[in-house]
Parts: sequence; structure tokens; C-alpha cells
Amino acid sequence: MKSILTPLGPKADKDTVRRHNLSLVLRAVRDEGARGDATRAGVAARVGLTRAAVSSLVEQLMDSGFLTESGKTFSGQAGRPGTALKVARTGPAGLGVEINIDYVSVCVVDLAGTGRVRQTEHLDNRGAPAEEALARAARLAARTLESAYEQELRPVGAALALPGLVSGGSVRQAPNLGWNEVPAQELFADALAALRPGHPALPVASENEANLAALAELWFGGLGDVRSFLYLTGEIGVGGALVLSGELLRGAHGFAGEIGHVVVDPAGPECRCGSRGCLEQYAGQAALLRSAGIEGIGGASGVLELERRAGAEDPRAVAAIGEAGRMLGRVLSGAVNLVDPDAVVLGGIYRSLMPWLAPPADEELTGRVVSGLWSPGSGRLRASSVAGDAARGAAALVVQDVLDDPVAYAEPSGG
Repeated sequence: MKSILTPLGPKADKDTVRRHNLSLVLRAVRDEGARGDATRAGVAARVGLTRAAVSSLVEQLMDSGFLTESGKTFSGQAGRPGTALKVARTGPAGLGVEINIDYVSVCVVDLAGTGRVRQTEHLDNRGAPAEEALARAARLAARTLESAYEQELRPVGAALALPGLVSGGSVRQAPNLGWNEVPAQELFADALAALRPGHPALPVASENEANLAALAELWFGGLGDVRSFLYLTGEIGVGGALVLSGELLRGAHGFAGEIGHVVVDPAGPECRCGSRGCLEQYAGQAALLRSAGIEGIGGASGVLELERRAGAEDPRAVAAIGEAGRMLGRVLSGAVNLVDPDAVVLGGIYRSLMPWLAPPADEELTGRVVSGLWSPGSGRLRASSVAGDAARGAAALVVQDVLDDPVAYAEPSGG
């Protein structure tokens, strides 16, 4: 995968400047179109270029298949009426693949950020060798690509959303999967290429699944003006991510956000990571179901049963969720004191458990955040509005590269 566009230096040549401006215009049309109608005049005002310059850039983007005109016109402007622009619904797109403990989800996102194709398989990846789990994901991705081609979409790259510590294309450690030093990016790319003879190999990137779920929240969620937030996702494991001023904080080695392995009690239960008393052992899915007395039902079915019992005011279920909320609040209060985010967003299984989880978590945060700025019901603790969609975040990561340099992804002549 390409890296994001580097800032322009003082000696940028003419071609570099034009490519940069094409990116500005494409992003402006995309953003303006999400809020209403985009016109050449409006884009020119937004990016600080002349209308003539923007018109030239728009024509190039239209010729390359990135933009189209909607046919809607606007009067009342100087000169001829303006015509509304929109991002094309065909052409370059991103492929996102989430590999989790008990499912694989694949989606395709177009340049407007719209999810166009989605396929999910529920299966247990814990008992499978890494190569087999990645081959399953590749097979699902290949089928998803065929569906995308039927809609005249052309995914130009793939991004993997992976649990655990992810760096340099490898899963360094994913305790709940039993993976250590797995070259996931290479294995997936090779498996996908083998399924698609005659097709160019897709570039593949990889990232921690909680990080990509946080980016999906940033790009597609209902955060409004919030640009700094902690993201926490509950599944079989507990993952976290930190976004500050609209940028994902990865840390020196790419491992920032592993809040599930913050120690709550050094003498607590042994964790798969090798430590004891990790937050995951108190607020993870298995711990919640066990505390609620739900046996023999795991995964999504177990969570639905927990939600059903809590809704029926089952004392044990309500108490289990409440205790998990208190543990989350205690750990989150330390993170809030450290980085001072605008909000804390809960995704994964926590999203549906918010009616019982949020009050005790909010109470802990109110009592422990030192600034005094936290109060129950303030709205700073909120549920994810995109359901923690790491696959969509992964696909959108590819789209960001296209938006950064559309010239690099233009349809080849005669292609």
C-alpha cells in the first residue's frame, strides 16, 4: 500500500503541485457532497484556488472517472449556472477484511465512503492454524471482489483488520487466537493471489482491528465536532484505540491502545497474555457470560442471551454487566486523566449493553477523573454509532490513499 501524501516542500515541482491540488479538489467534492451539493464555486472557496483552476482540475478528475455531474444546476451565481458535482459510484474502491476470533467480515467501500458490498462468515478461528484462517478470509475476499466487479467497482488494495499486536505486516501476538509472529499480511496476499490467476496482485496493508474500528468511528460515526476520543471495543477480548486531534495514535511500535491488558488486580485470574488480573478477565465477553451464569452459549448468541436477561431485570445478569461497567470506568479514568479526550466511545458488545453498563462506568469516571469535567449524563461516554466496524475502517483506509493521490489510481488508458 502507498503511504499517505507527504507535505509539499518549498521546491515541489509543477506535477507534484497539481497532484496535490487534485487531491484537495476530490476530497472537497466528497466532503461537500456528504453535507449537500458540491459546485465548482463552492469547492474553489473551500480549497482556496481560483474557479478556473478548480474547473480544470474537475475536468481531469471527471475524465479519469473519479467525479461526475449530478445534472442539478444552481442559479444566482456570476456567470453560467453552477452544476452539482459528486464522487463517482464506480471505479476505484477499497477492500477491508476483518479477521476476529469467531468471524471474518469483508466489505468494499467506494470513494464516497459508502459500504457497497458486505459478506460475513461466523466461524471459530481459535482452533485453526493461522494459515488456514487467513486462507478462509482470502476465499471470502475473493467472492466479495467478484460482487464488487459486478457493480463496476475496482478495489485497488486491501487492508486487514487483525486482533492483537500488529506491526510490520505481522501479528506479533494475539493471545485469544493463539498467534505469535504470524506474517498475516504476506499469507493473506499470497492466498488471495492464488485464488485470482490472471488478475494483478492487490497491495495489502494491515492494522490492529480496534484502531480501524476507531477510524471508522472518526470517518463515518456521529461524533460531530469531537476529534479526540478513546475507543474501546468489547468482544472475546477487549481492545482500545486513541484518536487525538483527528489522528490515530499508534505509539512507538504500533501497539498503543491495548487497554484490555491493563492490570486490574495482580492476584486476579490468569490471562491468555501471560499476565494476571487483566481488564479482559473482568469485562471481556467470556467473563461477562460467566458472571451472569450463562453457560453453554458463546459468541453473539451468548451476548444476545445476556442482553435478554438484563432486559428482563435478571439480577445476576444486571449485576454482571454493572460490575464490568465499574471495572471499565476505573481503567478508563486513568486513561482519561492521562490524555484528556473529549469523549469515550464504546463499541463491540458494549454497544448493546450500554443501558446497564454506562451508569456504573459513568459513576466511576465522575469520581476519578481529576479535572472535574466528567459528570454522569454529560454525553462524553457514548455508544459507537457504526457498531465498531473494523472492516469498513480497513476498506476506508485504502480509500484514503486514493483520495491522497488520485492520479496513482486512475484507470489505465484502454483499461
